[in-house]
Amino acid sequence: MTASQPGSGPASDTVDLLRSAQYRFLSRLLAAPPDQAMLDAAAALQGDATPLGQAYGALARAARETDARTVEREYFELFIGVGRGELLPYASFYMTGFLNERPLAELRGDLARLGIARARDRHEPEDHIALLFEVMGAMAAGEIDTDPVEQSAFFQRHLAPWAGRFFDDLAVAPSAAFYRPMAEIGRLLVDIDARAFALAA
Repeated sequence: MTASQPGSGPASDTVDLLRSAQYRFLSRLLAAPPDQAMLDAAAALQGDATPLGQAYGALARAARETDARTVEREYFELFIGVGRGELLPYASFYMTGFLNERPLAELRGDLARLGIARARDRHEPEDHIALLFEVMGAMAAGEIDTDPVEQSAFFQRHLAPWAGRFFDDLAVAPSAAFYRPMAEIGRLLVDIDARAFALAA
């Protein structure tokens, strides 16, 4: 993702900064398998008694019990595969049953209005969940010029209808091991933001 339009500056709200960090963390894991340095960082995460904290604790344990090569194979089976992976992490597929359908066209229109262009080294369609989470992270950090109403509209249009179902599927995918607790983090993050945007409406 690249943004041709300047944002409103770094977010000052601690909650928004934490939201941004979580969206970007998940975006990185969904865009490509983690290297060993990222796995080591995940292994050092500390959870707490909240559902989200427990999910991060489970991810840390999973990171300690694996290595980059094993997770790379897991990622391949889940998202790439021979022919196709176990999951297709695209809005169009979850919302219509097919790839490259109307949800992708609508997203491209919204991204263009926000001044966001796909990075040249990214070849997957823009409705991949990793890119959508990257956009949400940049919005939360104040790096894309949006207000809370625009952020809510983007979330409601491009993530709320399907992201929870994707994470539910990821949690039970046959090859998921390291990615199973990560799926719980993603499901909780989407649910928390959905409720927060509803309360702010």
